[in-house]
Amino acid sequence: MGVFEGKRALVTGGTRGLGAAVVAHLAARGADVVTTARSKPEDAPDGVAFIAADIATAEGCARVAAETISLLGGLDIIVHVAGGSSAPGGGFAALTDDFWRSEIDLNLMPAVRLDRQLAPQLSQGGVIVHVTSIQRQLPLPESTTAYASAKAALSTYSKSLSKEFAPKGV
Repeated sequence: MGVFEGKRALVTGGTRGLGAAVVAHLAARGADVVTTARSKPEDAPDGVAFIAADIATAEGCARVAAETISLLGGLDIIVHVAGGSSAPGGGFAALTDDFWRSEIDLNLMPAVRLDRQLAPQLSQGGVIVHVTSIQRQLPLPESTTAYASAKAALSTYSKSLSKEFAPKGV
């Protein structure tokens, strides 16, 4: 029996890199895993449910939340890995309002939106993991100001969420 046997998990951004590694780790140790990304990879792991959605949007998050509960019947683990940046060079002056909005929508808001919908449904002893970045403390001003700011906000949000849910056993 695996350490995650009988546990139900959602992993955002679980099709490449760290997200794919988290999916593989949980599934190999017995968890029922749902993952999401904008498109399904050709080499999706066997036995892992996939939801195609853009979680940088409220609609995408709502779809993932509803389908995850429908597929798993509940939830024990949420791992938010989705994120990234495609910032132009040129420092802060090169970053438009639309770019700032897109960085926040990708690196902060999926966790906020999905947690709002799913955290109240977590089982006793459930877990929420938010993957941030060292850039939340050490931004690269020529290229990652907006990304680093969104990850710093995610870190602060995570701390606040932990203070609210820890007394509830999550």
